[in-house]
Amino acid sequence: MATNQEQQSFAPDFDRSMPQYLWWNGALVPWQQATIHLTASFWTGVTAIFEGIMSYWNADAGELYIWQLEAHLQRLLRSQKLMRQESPYTVAELTAAIQSLVQALDAREDTYIFPFCYPKGGGNFESSTGPGLQPVEIAITARPNPSHLGKGWARSACVSSYTRISDNVMPPRVKNIANYRNSNLAMAEARIDGYDTALILNPAGKVAEGPGSCVILVRDGVIVTPSTTDSILESISRFSVLELARRELGLEVVERPVDRTELYIADEIFMVGTAAEILTITSVDRYVVGDGQIGPVTRAVEEVFHRVVRGHDPRYAHWSTPAGLAGR
Repeated sequence: MATNQEQQSFAPDFDRSMPQYLWWNGALVPWQQATIHLTASFWTGVTAIFEGIMSYWNADAGELYIWQLEAHLQRLLRSQKLMRQESPYTVAELTAAIQSLVQALDAREDTYIFPFCYPKGGGNFESSTGPGLQPVEIAITARPNPSHLGKGWARSACVSSYTRISDNVMPPRVKNIANYRNSNLAMAEARIDGYDTALILNPAGKVAEGPGSCVILVRDGVIVTPSTTDSILESISRFSVLELARRELGLEVVERPVDRTELYIADEIFMVGTAAEILTITSVDRYVVGDGQIGPVTRAVEEVFHRVVRGHDPRYAHWSTPAGLAGR
């Protein structure tokens, strides 16, 4: 099992040396030249949206496989629509932009890709509430981010006193930067109280998700998880894991409202997300989950997921986009 220090480190490592390039408004730009005026940043977080996309290095193929790229970019466009942003680029154009960036960086290791759409010129409160679509700028970064799949990482969790944002407040299905203040508050509370992470209830008092990841329970061999109308992100990682559990492991999957106390009596709990990948929860509110170790279903799901994201299963090739490094 991971040490406490390792457990804190599953988020993308942005402290490593800066990459040589990023993609910005249609062109590759040297990192140090990608600047804006300080005042242009004041209102960006109100309507700014993003995607976090993992890509996995396959040494045997000499290729970097970008995980569920099309699905991520489709969700980016849906988020732009909900935030009333212009969408100046198509999925195909953004795909080409990401491939050109990782090729320019010669990214031959696990890499975290971050498309970020923010109001042009920084915007202001009025520009985000007008009748027309908000003009945007788009930046894409790509940085090394080693996967922790197979490393045995696990975390303790609490049920947060904060309530998850809801569709009529700040829609969780949008990857809006401002939404993550809700997660930030829950995570800070958990850390202060001695836990590694938090689980957040929705306004109905049912389990929603964690701060940046979805939650999945195992009870009597059945996978149980909150539905997409329970104040959760429409998670691509969650969709992928549930599909693999059904197809590859023959598990029953139930999507329904989940009570808080079900967390305490679950046989296994794990989180899924781009940064979390598959992350075991060994206790909730000091209740030990199962035997306090990674459970057999979680381990089986993680092994299948790891094989697929690395590009080792050709049946799921449509879920991964080659970056175009092979043979270069």
